[in-house]
Amino acid sequence: MADTYIGAIDQGTTGTRFMVFDHEGQVVANAYEQHEQIYPEPGWVEHDPIEIWENTQEVVTRGLRDGGLDATQLEALGITNQRETTVVWDAETGKPVHNAIVWQDRRTTDRVEQLEEEDKVEWIREKTGLEADAYFAATKTEWILENAEPLKLQSSRGESVRDRAEAGELRMGTIDTWLIYNLTGEHITDVTNASRTMLYDIEGLNWDPELLEEFGVPESMLPEVRPSSDEATYGSTDADGFLGAEVPVAGALGDQQAALFGQTCFDAGDAKNTYGTGSFYLMNTGDEAVASEHGLLTTIGFQLSGEPVQYALEGSIFITGAAIEWLEDVDLINNAAQTAELARSVESTDGVYMVPAFTGLGAPHWDGRARGTIVGMTRGTRKEHIVRATLESIAYQTRDIAEAMEADSGVETTSLRVDGGAVKNNFLCQLQSDIIQTEIARPEVDETTALGSAYAAGLAVGYWDSVDELRDNWQIDREFEPEMDASEADRMYGRWDDAVERSLDWAREE
Repeated sequence: MADTYIGAIDQGTTGTRFMVFDHEGQVVANAYEQHEQIYPEPGWVEHDPIEIWENTQEVVTRGLRDGGLDATQLEALGITNQRETTVVWDAETGKPVHNAIVWQDRRTTDRVEQLEEEDKVEWIREKTGLEADAYFAATKTEWILENAEPLKLQSSRGESVRDRAEAGELRMGTIDTWLIYNLTGEHITDVTNASRTMLYDIEGLNWDPELLEEFGVPESMLPEVRPSSDEATYGSTDADGFLGAEVPVAGALGDQQAALFGQTCFDAGDAKNTYGTGSFYLMNTGDEAVASEHGLLTTIGFQLSGEPVQYALEGSIFITGAAIEWLEDVDLINNAAQTAELARSVESTDGVYMVPAFTGLGAPHWDGRARGTIVGMTRGTRKEHIVRATLESIAYQTRDIAEAMEADSGVETTSLRVDGGAVKNNFLCQLQSDIIQTEIARPEVDETTALGSAYAAGLAVGYWDSVDELRDNWQIDREFEPEMDASEADRMYGRWDDAVERSLDWAREE
């Protein structure tokens, strides 16, 4: 009998990856495809949902082929996804009514400021655990319903998108829902993605009628909410479809919760930080939804079939890896690997600080009008200083979150599990350990986002028996201990707040 595996579709901000894992959590197949980033106006970011679905089929097919595997060897599929990115589509045809509005998009900042003026921020936070922000799906869905062009379909006779939504003819979802729909025909999301919409009551575990009314989202548009690891499964792929096999889709997690799961942070107090386009620091708080008083989000960490929801505190940093991409965009570096060499070539930044607020600032500042800022430059400033300042900004933003996390949870962080593309950079990992004065643990399998969704799907279908089996799979590649004096780390961090202050509230319309 052929060996069997679990497949994971990791649909991220810049591309889609398909990975196949064995019982030991080791990668046996891997394929990746980028998709286009669409910037219709400053601060607006869109993706083409059709391109994402086509790329998903391509990477799954190619990954299996290159790995010498057949789809019948997959016991289940798990999905993980860029969270908050929002798609609205026609229920009958499956065609999107507009491009997906990406989590980074700031077009609804005015709407958020209206909520602030109406004193609705605390009301929203109490229900959802979230800050009122353009980051989340609620205002994105509202914008599409108000602004998307009417569907040119015979059945619609030119009715507005909102009219069609009210008539029950449209569906919405985050990217997990879009992929589950295309894979299985079912309209389903999991609790972690639902918790990122700003429409979901995270303690009542239901779509909140008052929030739906506030944002004008008909409940008929919304997906059914299921556990992240679901023994009932979300449905199966079509034997006559692109895979040529019936494979159950049995797990889904928003990408940051998937990384928490893949890092086996199953117990209260376990924490991880993922360094991708942005960085997302999550701490498991168990079955208690801990309210934040320091600018963090209270969110759902995961839910296993038949078990209570596990909650998490989250610090969402919008731009970290994307700041390194920006260095490449403006020709300060040729590739990301060059950053460590250039940063090491100078003793310090010579007082230069870079605040990468290209799409505003997330936790703990929550300023949608902040913009990227470089301060402290002189005629002696060289690109090496700016590159080093960019890497330091990643470490400083993480310390902002670490300090807020400790203040909210009362738990001192002694070790932080890290993952994502940027952690391949040893200089950054050491710098991070120095700045937050904490041990950094980098796992052998650093694609923990895909691994987490595979674990969720595999647990659901009995491929793995328990989370203890998953803990045994987790192996450390390298640990980094602080080498810098705490006083020096404090001195460097001390002026970071000054630099952040200069970036705030910049994007004002004339």
